[in-house]
Amino acid sequence: MGRGRKPLPANVHVLRGNPSKLPAAQLRDGVQPEVASPEPPEHLSAEGRAEWDRISAELEGLGLLTRIDRAALAVYCQAWGRWVDAERQLVAEGSEGLTVVTPSGFQRPSVWLVISERAVEQMHKFLIEFGMTPSSRTRLGRSPKLSLFPEDSASSYFT
Repeated sequence: MGRGRKPLPANVHVLRGNPSKLPAAQLRDGVQPEVASPEPPEHLSAEGRAEWDRISAELEGLGLLTRIDRAALAVYCQAWGRWVDAERQLVAEGSEGLTVVTPSGFQRPSVWLVISERAVEQMHKFLIEFGMTPSSRTRLGRSPKLSLFPEDSASSYFT
């Protein structure tokens, strides 16, 4: 028996137009970390760091990234780096690089293919969490610059 859907952060409720009609006080009461891009960890690969630089600015601009999201974003970016490296290796090896023959004569996926597939699984989980897939993005409303509770128009978010 499942536990139901995960609760949504207040900023996601606001971006979606507050479809659940939560009262403004309830949305304001939750933890609201400051929207800001965290510092990237030093251990990121070169490809992971490039992805960090690319996506963190986008997420911050949408109001979807805070400093406490550092670990989640780092996992996504490192998985991205591993996926890029594995895909480059697979391209270099050609179609013969997709499988290897074991000493007993059986074919199995190559280590590069396994790394690529696992990285894609990890990336997909975090892409959804950050609203970076088409389906997860459709659940968010349009907001040119997120201001969670603008003083002059707060009531329009909750009606």
